[in-house]
Amino acid sequence: MTTTLRPEGPETPTAAGGRTRRWLILSNGRQVGALRTTAEPQADQLWGEISELEITEGRGRGRGTFGGLAAEEVLRSWGCVRVDVGVPERAGTARGLAVALGYTERALLMSKRLAAVADLPAGVSVRPFDPADFDGWLARSTEGYHRSLVESGLTEEQARARTGGGRPVSAPQGAETPGVVLRRLYGADGEGPYGSIWVQLRLYDLPDGEPLAWVCGVEVSPAHRGRGHGRTLMLVAERECLAAGVRNLGLNVFARNEVAARLYASLGYEVTERRYGKPL
Repeated sequence: MTTTLRPEGPETPTAAGGRTRRWLILSNGRQVGALRTTAEPQADQLWGEISELEITEGRGRGRGTFGGLAAEEVLRSWGCVRVDVGVPERAGTARGLAVALGYTERALLMSKRLAAVADLPAGVSVRPFDPADFDGWLARSTEGYHRSLVESGLTEEQARARTGGGRPVSAPQGAETPGVVLRRLYGADGEGPYGSIWVQLRLYDLPDGEPLAWVCGVEVSPAHRGRGHGRTLMLVAERECLAAGVRNLGLNVFARNEVAARLYASLGYEVTERRYGKPL
């Protein structure tokens, strides 16, 4: 029995300047599954992603393994230096396949349907960012993000590729970017800042047409950790979303950050997808 990979259609460009193509998995010429390969530029590198992998016939015969390995070969031929896959939380078989193929779990995607938000604790105040403070804050945040990327399995070069390039696309106008919420948490007497929260109010639209907001960054100053300020900042984010008419909020948390993952779970966030990756 011969298993092969065949293009379903022509290769197409991505919005970010990459390339993507969908493939059929065939057994003796008959379709038994499909997948998609995508390569996106990250600074001067190309990073690959395997998505839409599905075996429709003959599961348990190694066809998923073949599809994953064949997709990696395609991405190598495109010049990709690493590959990532996203696995839905309920897809236990797919998670097992990712691990068997040598992928490391890097991050969890979590989300929550927002309703009424609890009041903020007494003794704190919330203020917008001073635009003059944005660049310094962004530089410190980028450095911390770089460290987290390396801890999650990226090389120093790959982490630099992910964090390089100046201001992020989601906040091109800094603290005054429309659709972006940047807030800092202080004591009632002005002490602080205790921490900050960064939310993009419309990352994309969900299948039902409702917008999904995204927590781009939440951080608590080292001197003020362990006092519940991370929870308070998340409540601030939820209040801002509801005030803007947005009822769905998502976030990304690195797999090794168990403390943050427990915090989000205690606030009602559920894991929707696990992200895995490996070098090519």
